[in-house]
Amino acid sequence: MFDISVIQQNWPLFWNGLLVTLFYSAISIAAGLVIGLIVGLIQLTGSRALSALGRVYVEIFRNIPLLVILLWIYYAFPIFAGLAVTKFWAGFAGLSLYAGAFYAEILRAGVQSIDKGQTDASTALGMTYGQRMRRVILPQAFRRMIPPLAGQSIIQIKNTTLMSMITVPDLLYQASYVSSFTYRPMEVYTMVGVMFLVLLVPLTFLSRKLETISERVK
Repeated sequence: MFDISVIQQNWPLFWNGLLVTLFYSAISIAAGLVIGLIVGLIQLTGSRALSALGRVYVEIFRNIPLLVILLWIYYAFPIFAGLAVTKFWAGFAGLSLYAGAFYAEILRAGVQSIDKGQTDASTALGMTYGQRMRRVILPQAFRRMIPPLAGQSIIQIKNTTLMSMITVPDLLYQASYVSSFTYRPMEVYTMVGVMFLVLLVPLTFLSRKLETISERVK
């Protein structure tokens, strides 16, 4: 029988875990967008060396599982570098670098979707690469990138559950802790699922709405 009192008695732990999840989601999405923008634009500069560097970064972080990245940064990197890495920085760096690789591909594809005539026209007006991107290309591309960026951000929020593996006290970590002494995993993990539904379903509907608006703009 489902015992709701397990949730009620341990609600502060669930709440604190949710706040940690939201915190890491927000900072890693923001950092990932910055990284993605830089790497995406690097791949479009026309420089073979920079483009190859950006591609290597994308392929590495898109094709290695996030859990492996987190564990490597937290446990292996300190051995190689001789530096202590806190679980905060391990979680933040791992999530941000992983997200940045996916955002970079979205941003690159978005920029490349803009008609080449826009670039030629702005070049003819004497604009530099930075000016073309800032004034002409990115404003148009951003409208097309909103839906996939929103979708990737939703995935990123779910990815934060992997931080429990490096003992970051996020929602899943707190759930595991509560389950360990209450012996009521059904109630505990059902609550985790409900909390993610409450958080992500509105964001999913928003993402679909943005996609509809984007299609109309096209």
